[in-house]
Amino acid sequence: MALDSLHAVVCTFRRFLYLGKIKTALIENAIYYGTYLLIFCSLLIYVAVTPKWHLSWSDLRTIGITAANTWGLFLLVLLLGYGLVEIPRSYWRASCHGQLLAKTYFKAAKLMTEKADAEENLEDVMEDVRTVNETIKYNHPLRKCIDTILRKCPVEYQEKMGRNMDDYEDFDDKGNPYPSKNSLVKLHKKVIYAVQRHNRTQVQWQILLDEAFHLEDVAKNETSLTHQFIHSFPSAEPPGWISKYLYTPSVEWYWECVFRRWCYRVLAVLLCLFSAAVVWSECTFFSTQPVLSLFAVFIQLAERDYNYVYIEMACFVTIFFLCYCVYSTVFRIRVFNYYYLAPHHQTDAYSLQFSGMLFCRLTPPLCLNFLGVIHMDSTISHQKRQQTAYNSIMGSMQVLSFIANGFYIYYPMLIVLLCIATYFSLGTRCLNLLGFQQFMGENDLTSDLVDEGRELIRREKRKRQRTEDGETRRREWRERYSDQRERYGGRSRSAYSELKETDGSSTDTGRAQSRRDRNDKAELLQDVEPLDFTGEEQLETDNRRYAGGHYLATSASRSRIFDDV
Repeated sequence: MALDSLHAVVCTFRRFLYLGKIKTALIENAIYYGTYLLIFCSLLIYVAVTPKWHLSWSDLRTIGITAANTWGLFLLVLLLGYGLVEIPRSYWRASCHGQLLAKTYFKAAKLMTEKADAEENLEDVMEDVRTVNETIKYNHPLRKCIDTILRKCPVEYQEKMGRNMDDYEDFDDKGNPYPSKNSLVKLHKKVIYAVQRHNRTQVQWQILLDEAFHLEDVAKNETSLTHQFIHSFPSAEPPGWISKYLYTPSVEWYWECVFRRWCYRVLAVLLCLFSAAVVWSECTFFSTQPVLSLFAVFIQLAERDYNYVYIEMACFVTIFFLCYCVYSTVFRIRVFNYYYLAPHHQTDAYSLQFSGMLFCRLTPPLCLNFLGVIHMDSTISHQKRQQTAYNSIMGSMQVLSFIANGFYIYYPMLIVLLCIATYFSLGTRCLNLLGFQQFMGENDLTSDLVDEGRELIRREKRKRQRTEDGETRRREWRERYSDQRERYGGRSRSAYSELKETDGSSTDTGRAQSRRDRNDKAELLQDVEPLDFTGEEQLETDNRRYAGGHYLATSASRSRIFDDV
């Protein structure tokens, strides 16, 4: 029976750790990869019913690659159309200090709501964990699962639950019903999500506070006549040699209040010109005679002179800008507020895996689109030239002519519509109408949230200021105390040495007399019976002890009551 119980516990624990996770992963990935399977089956049916095509292993591999690239190109155009407009505009808005500070206040109001919701959700989940922890005792088969859940809880909650746990009470099968394994799996998932969300909001709140305090410091220092940047809350860490010699308060003032604004504006104009070149090339790269794509013109001019350095630099800058526009959009989007990347190591494992897979799936269609823009893909440019390494690995897209000659060429033109929609903030306006609060500038709801965020920042600033003042007072008190201790301690030692030198003989005489008095008292008290001793007698005795400025003490415990006899 004992072996059977142990085997049941081990099997349940393994199912709780491994089988449940595998089952959940298979279901979620089956839903996600269903779109791939649908596209692949459609293309496979098309090739199978076409008489002139005979399927081979290489053609089947090309069909699979085409299905993946087709799905990736759908997403690529959406992300690229957003990034081409939003990235230059974000740098331009960063140069407008007042608008940036108002948006920070808006984000503070929204984040405070999310932070309060996360704390409330964590309390509810911890209450469920406490109930289950008290129900399932130490010798229950599901106790291993409870211990796994408790290890995911914050430390303070673990200590509270550990103090209230009675490990000596056995469970009773005939008593109250116990939770099932599936309910514990759901509770485990809720605990992980609640703790991760709570920690993330706490870290984001501190980062947002530092950002808001810095922007307020910049607004105050703009009117400074000394041209010295002053922080409201100086850093507790000692300054490095860069901050001490290079990035001085004067240099910081000129950078934060003067040069940074103009650098951001110049960078925004350059990125805007680059975005316009990308949009033009995406809409005209199918034209080979004449060549209208700007990037294709630049590459062909360098190709005539065999200027490989220029070709490499032009390709690197172009592909870098395209990747920046696409991948930065991935960092900003939130998939149902569940999959998104949070800064400062606050991204959960699911979001990291999802974003990593998304980056990998966007790279092949991005490379294919780049080769089409510079007319290096023979399938799109219809020119007889040496095949690129990308085409040699991925295969020829001519297996599916309507994809290569139609979808890959004309679908990127939709990037113009997406850029126009992003410029007029149509997506933000739609989300705002649906109830998702977005920063809209001169909107009434936005103004209310900005005022609320400003008040929250002021409250946190006063709280931090009180904390800083308390630490400063404590530090000053410690320094004064240490100085006085050194001063008066040294003086008492010197006085004691002088007294010892001048009155050595009198001190020896006094010591001998004191020893004789203590011996006489000890002999007198040997036959004294113990008496009842009350508080009043203790007070009277203490008063007699301190009479004359001397405190008489003996080592004998019985004589402590009658010191003054």
